[in-house]
Amino acid sequence: QVQLAESGGGSVQTGGSLRLSCVASGYTASLYCMGWFRQAPGKEREGVAGIHKFGGTSYAESVKGRFTISRDNAKNTLYLQMNSLKPEDSAKYYCAAGLRLTAGGCGALNAWGQGTLVTVSS
Repeated sequence: QVQLAESGGGSVQTGGSLRLSCVASGYTASLYCMGWFRQAPGKEREGVAGIHKFGGTSYAESVKGRFTISRDNAKNTLYLQMNSLKPEDSAKYYCAAGLRLTAGGCGALNAWGQGTLVTVSS
């Protein structure tokens, strides 16, 4: 079993930057794909970005060129560098782990964090 804990959320103005982190603990050998998802009030959860342990990344079209996903396997930590933030990026961001890389995230998910809130004001 894997436990995921996010941090780094906060409030910024349009154009600002934030870096989210997600630390994994437990059975970390199963962390093949790790990804970030987000959910805004009244909207469905959507994939933001994913990265596979053996290489490869994917991004949602809405964040390409602005967000960068990375991972430090030695530290069991996932990151999301978010630049040029827009009000529409405001949401609760969740870290998740799964088996395969998909468009904008990961599939066959088997672990979720509790989320961290990002608010972007205009």
